[in-house]
Amino acid sequence: MAKHKKKYNPSMPSERFDSMDLAALRSSPIIGTLAQNPQYRFDSAEDATVFFARELDHIKAQTYDVEYPEFNATRLFPVESSVDPGMETITYYSYDRTGMAQIIANYSDDLPRADVLGKPFTAQIRGLGASYAYSVQDMRAGRYAGKSLDVRRGEAARRAIDALINRIAWCGDKTHGLRGVLSPENQVPIWTTPMNAGGTSTKFMDKTPDEIFATFSGALQYMSDTTKGVERPDTIVLDESNYIYLSTTPRSAVSDTTILAWLSGNLPGIKFERASELSANTEYNPFGDQAVMVVYRNDPRKLTIEIPLLFNQLPVQPKNLAFEIQCEARIAGAIIYYPLSLLIVPGV
Repeated sequence: MAKHKKKYNPSMPSERFDSMDLAALRSSPIIGTLAQNPQYRFDSAEDATVFFARELDHIKAQTYDVEYPEFNATRLFPVESSVDPGMETITYYSYDRTGMAQIIANYSDDLPRADVLGKPFTAQIRGLGASYAYSVQDMRAGRYAGKSLDVRRGEAARRAIDALINRIAWCGDKTHGLRGVLSPENQVPIWTTPMNAGGTSTKFMDKTPDEIFATFSGALQYMSDTTKGVERPDTIVLDESNYIYLSTTPRSAVSDTTILAWLSGNLPGIKFERASELSANTEYNPFGDQAVMVVYRNDPRKLTIEIPLLFNQLPVQPKNLAFEIQCEARIAGAIIYYPLSLLIVPGV
C-alpha cells in the first residue's frame, strides 16, 4: 500500500505540525488548563498547543509509515487508487474474449468480427473507519516524564483498517455489496481437484509427488483449454501449510530437489507465492475446511483491488477529557475485468 514519503525520528517529536490539529487544540480550553500548571514547564498556552500539535503530527507520521506484511491481498494483487474517493460507485465491464480470424479472399467484405462480450457491473464504494485517542492524563504523564505520546494507539487503528481492507479484498462483504477475489459473484472459474490414487483425498499432503504434478498440470491445462491459450498465468498462490510442505518435501526418495523447486524449474514464468488467508477454516476463505490455490495473471488490466482512499487521519477532535483522531479509508473490493484470467482450486 502507498506510504507517505516524510520520515521522522521515532525517538523524538516532529519539528513540524499539522495546522488543522493546531487549530483544534488551540480552540480547546483543555490545553490552556494544562499550561497553567508550572510542573509541566510550558511558557504559555500557545507553547503547550504547539508541543501537543507536534506530538500528534509525530504519531500520525509513524502511523502512515508502519507496514503489516501479514496482510497479503495488497501485496499479491494490483491495487488501484485512481478513483476519486468522493465517488459512491464504480461501473466496469467484465469481459470474455470471442471471435477468431480466418483466411480471406481478395476484396472480401465479410471479415469475421473479433469482439468482446462485456457485461456491466457496478461496484459499491464503502467507507471504513477506526479511531484512537489520548486523554488529558496521557498528555500530563507524557509531558511530566519527558516522553512522547504512545504511538501504538495510532498503529492499532491503522492495523484495524488494513485488516478489514485485506478481508474485503479476499472474500468481500456481501451485506455491503463488496466483492473479493474469492467471491462467487465474480464468476471466476473453479476447478475440481482430482483425488489421489486411493480415492481418499484431494489434498497435496495425501498425494504422491507425481499426483501433485498432475494436479498442477491439470489446473493449468484447464485454464488454457477454457481460454484457447489466451490467458497465461504468471502467479500461483498457495496456503501456508502447502507452501511449506511443497518447499520441504523431496521430489523423490533419491532426489535432493523439492517438489516446489521442481515445479518452479519446469513452469518458467510462473511465480509461487504464499498466503495464510487461503488456509482452511479462515475468515477469508469461503470454501470452509478446504485449503485453496489461486492461479492468475498479475496484471491490472485483468483485476485490481480498488481502494480510492488508502488511509487518512482527520484533524484531532477534543472530546470530553480526551483528544480523538478519526481514521478512514474507502474500498470497492476486487474488480475482475477478465474472470477467465483467474482460476480458483479448492481442496488442495
